[in-house]
Amino acid sequence: MSKPKLKGLGRGLDVLLGREESAAPQAGEALANLPVDQLQPGKYQPRTRMDQASLEALAESIKAQGLMQPILVRRVAAERYEIIAGERRWRAARLAGLSEVPVIIREVPDQAALAMALIENIQRENLNPLEEAQGIQRLIDEFNLTHEKAAEAVGRSRAATTNLLRLLKLTAQVQQLVFEEKLDMGHARALLSLDGHRQVEVAQRVVEEGLSVRETEKLVQSILNPKLAPAKPAARKDRDVARLEEELSERLGTRVEVKPGKKGTGKLIISYMSYDHLDELLKQLRPVEA
Repeated sequence: MSKPKLKGLGRGLDVLLGREESAAPQAGEALANLPVDQLQPGKYQPRTRMDQASLEALAESIKAQGLMQPILVRRVAAERYEIIAGERRWRAARLAGLSEVPVIIREVPDQAALAMALIENIQRENLNPLEEAQGIQRLIDEFNLTHEKAAEAVGRSRAATTNLLRLLKLTAQVQQLVFEEKLDMGHARALLSLDGHRQVEVAQRVVEEGLSVRETEKLVQSILNPKLAPAKPAARKDRDVARLEEELSERLGTRVEVKPGKKGTGKLIISYMSYDHLDELLKQLRPVEA
């Protein structure tokens, strides 16, 4: 499923920096072409790895079409510029053999640079879910934000943001599997119900056996409730029902199961992991007061 459409960078900065006006255009901004060697990676870059094959593919595109989108930088010394957003494009441009790259130079303090780097990368650079969670947590820590304000800053729902942050409660070994994209968000949500040792064991089994999210959820439930009788094989679900389950699960950030009954009846089952998680879900389900 594709990522939800995110709000603009300007609104995210407004949330963090307490401004009402848009972040762009700004005074002190300039367009320029700079030598690639005058740029350096930003210290607030949330991306912790860059896929070499992806960089090489981008480099080939740059060779053919040029660098279409300027890199956002700020001056840190004479003829030295720190990248706020666009490090991946800069690295690909170097691979492509470019001597200069187009940049937008902004005069921004450290606080704004942190906000811009994190929000820009979270919104536009297709981060791994774990990298995104780490970036959002850093926003919360650096700016003392609530989950709701952090969600607004990066253009996500509060439920989706809280769900992402829960990834940081996984053990280091399981986080690494998510980081390497051997486990996805659905697997991670299911594994959060287990303690550290079991969590690692089950995660390794999921990877080795190539278990689906539903199979992982059933495996976790069988471990947590070993005395439960084996369930009867479920009938193949209607494609529309499966799509509805997926949409509701994504929107609420938890497992949702739809069980159609007879004559239009049925059950809607929403799973929660703790009382705090239940409280968060109830807030999402309550109607917004006018």
